Amino acid sequence: MKNKYNISYRFWITHNEEPFLGKGRIELLKIQELGSLKKASEALKMSYRKAYYSISHINKVCDKPVVIIKRGGKNGGSSELTPHGIELIERFQKLSKKFDTFIKNNAL
Repeated sequence: MKNKYNISYRFWITHNEEPFLGKGRIELLKIQELGSLKKASEALKMSYRKAYYSISHINKVCDKPVVIIKRGGKNGGSSELTPHGIELIERFQKLSKKFDTFIKNNAL
């Protein structure tokens, strides 16, 4: 018998009770693949201002920087994940897979 009900969820990683990292921001942190915050915000159909604020918030809440943003100039700006940022993405993705497995195995 097919399940009538599905479970959906969203979770946030917090630091000092401050939520700062969820699925959307993880996607934004994948700027390493695109090389700049501008390109990442465009790929996510997000304003640059909102993307910049999100990254600034993540960096502010964390003990260590997650992204290094080099503002524009003659050749344009660039953004780079720190090792801490890479670790956070990996840990978030592992945790997300565990949640997905749990939800799938406990469907209504």
